[in-house]
Amino acid sequence: MSLSNATENDALKMFLKGTDPSYRAGATQYLALFTADPGETASLAAEATYTGYARVALTKASAWTDGGSTFTNAALIQFGACSAGTNAITYFAVVDTSSGAVSMMISGALSSTLNVSSGIQPQFAIGALSISAD
Repeated sequence: MSLSNATENDALKMFLKGTDPSYRAGATQYLALFTADPGETASLAAEATYTGYARVALTKASAWTDGGSTFTNAALIQFGACSAGTNAITYFAVVDTSSGAVSMMISGALSSTLNVSSGIQPQFAIGALSISAD
């Protein structure tokens, strides 16, 4: 799990100056899929491109289960089914917009590669995505 550089800076501003990041107020965040690590610079170059892909909206108040130092997805998360193209998905990220440029809060590696091709609908069972602060 990795916080983007911008999120690390936002956290310092929040703790030390009392300044909330702009994305904090929104009730919705989005889950994005990647074929390579988006890194701490939050590069969108490797975001999934298969036909049918779109970021999935998550309600902040209920999307994640707090397990102490580790959070997991609280419900089934389903992306659009692939109708054309292929992707080997290896990373996910929590971002603030449904499309285009983002403030990326957190990214992490999947436990195994998710190969997407025609007819495959990427999904994550309850508890399948894990985010920790270690």
